[in-house]
Amino acid sequence: MSTKQLKQAETAKEQKTKGSKKEQEKRNEKRNNSLRVRVFPIWLRIIIVIILAIFALVAGLMIGFGIIGDGNPIDALKVETWRHIIDIVIKE
Repeated sequence: MSTKQLKQAETAKEQKTKGSKKEQEKRNEKRNNSLRVRVFPIWLRIIIVIILAIFALVAGLMIGFGIIGDGNPIDALKVETWRHIIDIVIKE
C-alpha cells in the first residue's frame, strides 16, 4: 500500500470514530431528554381530574333539574329534594 492509501485509511478510521462519538452524544442527549421534569405531578393531576368531575356532576345536576326540569337549579343541591326523589323511587 502506498502512503497515500494509508493516509486515506487513517482518515476513514478517524471519521468513523468521530461519527460514532457523534452518535453516542446523540444517544446521550436522547437519554437526557427522556428524563423530563413534570410541571404538574401525577398526584396533582389526579386531584384536578377528580375536582373537575365533581364540578361537572354538580353543573349537570343543576342544569338538568333547573332548565330541563323547570325547577329551581339550587334545589338540586338540597338534601330534601334527594330524599323526596328516593322516596318516590322506593315507595315505602
